[in-house]
Amino acid sequence: MANADLAAVWLTLKLASVVTLLLLLIGTPIAWWLARTRSRLKGAIGAVVALPLVLPPTVLGFYLLVAMGPKGPVGQLTETLGIGLLPFTFPGLVIASVFYSLPFMVQPLQSAFEAIGERPLEVAASLRASPWDTFWSVAVPLARPGFLSGTILAFAHTVGEFGVVLMIGGNIPDKTRVVSVQIFDHVEAMEYAQAHWLAGGMLAFSFVVLLTLYTLNPRAGRVGP
Repeated sequence: MANADLAAVWLTLKLASVVTLLLLLIGTPIAWWLARTRSRLKGAIGAVVALPLVLPPTVLGFYLLVAMGPKGPVGQLTETLGIGLLPFTFPGLVIASVFYSLPFMVQPLQSAFEAIGERPLEVAASLRASPWDTFWSVAVPLARPGFLSGTILAFAHTVGEFGVVLMIGGNIPDKTRVVSVQIFDHVEAMEYAQAHWLAGGMLAFSFVVLLTLYTLNPRAGRVGP
């Protein structure tokens, strides 16, 4: 495997790891709120979270690019703060990937939190446990399958991204060129042998991810109630 391919693999794993960690931090409170709230905004917030499931990646990438560009609100803010523009940088890739993979973390967690029911939480409250203690001592352990599913799916989904990362990151070696973009480059250059190596690796990785998910959490593979 060429050095450029290895660099793309390393960058992809680095991106997926950072994004998955951020999604755990961001997605957990969102999923808990969606699972527990009775607010009229629940449907709207849930729809916003799920948008990446139905939007073409290039559409999401385009609007993120505009928002983070020199005339966009995010771009103007980052320039004012002295950070510079985020498009075509690794931090820009991270932000775009967080948006794109958010539903793959939130939805399994939300389902796991909803499956807990009220009884365990009421028992904890009757024992004078604070909401914070109840969450960490009762909800999180009972929702472990959701955390497992969300972590695996978010990581795998980030690894397989193409449209969003190409729109936001471009194709800069060692900085924004991930595996999916590297495969595209090989195909464009008619370097099918190199493309086969990377594509085969992605195929094997995807199979192992799903096999692990369905082995550790059999309910993840069920369709319907």
